[in-house]
Amino acid sequence: MPEPRAGAPLLEFRGVDTHYGDLHVLKSVDYRIDDGEIVCLLGGNASGKSTTMKAIMGVVVPSAGEVLYEGRSLRGVSVAERVRRGIAPVLEARRLFPRMTVFENLEMGAYTRTRGADFDADLDRVFDLFPRVKERLKQLAGTLSGGEQQMVAIGRALMARPRLLCMDEPSMGLAPVFVEQVFDIVQTINRQGTTIFMVEQNANMALSIAHRAYVLQTGQVVLSGAADELRRNEMIRSAYLGEMQVE
Repeated sequence: MPEPRAGAPLLEFRGVDTHYGDLHVLKSVDYRIDDGEIVCLLGGNASGKSTTMKAIMGVVVPSAGEVLYEGRSLRGVSVAERVRRGIAPVLEARRLFPRMTVFENLEMGAYTRTRGADFDADLDRVFDLFPRVKERLKQLAGTLSGGEQQMVAIGRALMARPRLLCMDEPSMGLAPVFVEQVFDIVQTINRQGTTIFMVEQNANMALSIAHRAYVLQTGQVVLSGAADELRRNEMIRSAYLGEMQVE
C-alpha cells in the first residue's frame, strides 16, 4: 500500500470531468477533504452528487482530471483496493442484501480484511453505536424498517475500518426521528477519528454538523466554504438549498 504524502488532503478532486456517453455530468470539479473533517456536498437532483460518490469508489472513471487519496491518484485502482486503503461507502437507499441476515451483511463489510480478533472488536463498536442492530442479528435485512436498514448499512461500512466514510443521502426516506439519530451517529463516528464526506439533500441538518460544504449545480461547484457561513447565507438558502430554518 502506498504511503500517504505528508500534508496532502485525505481526498482531493482536481479538475474532474465525467461523462455518461455524450452526457457531461461533472465539469472541472475540485474538492478537498482534509483528515478529520465532515464535509457535505449539497445540490439538487441531477446535479452530479451521486456521480461524485461513484467517482470516489471507482464505479465511474473520470474522463479528465484526477481523484487523489492520501495525495496519490486512484486512477486504475479497483473498488476492492480502494476499500482496503480505507475508503468505505454507505450507499444511497442502503443497498443491503435483503435475503441475508443482519450479521451476514455486517460480515460483507469486512470482506477485504483477514478475519481475526479485531473483527469482534469492530462488531462491538457497531453494537455500541447501534444497539438495535445487535438485537436484529439473525433477522433478514430485507425485513427491517428503513431506519434499521440504514443503521446496518453504516455498520457494514464501519466493518471495513475506513479512514474515509463516503455517505450518499444517508437521510433519504427516513422518518424524522431516524434522521436525527443518523446525524448524531455521523458526528460520533467523526469524533472517533473517521473523516466523512457526505452527499445530502437535507441541507439544514447536513450544514449543522459539517465543518465545510460544497454546493453543486449542474455538475459544477458554484459555492464552497465553512458550513456555518453557508448555512446563514440568504442567497444560498433561496437559490440553491431552498428555505431552511436556521437556529
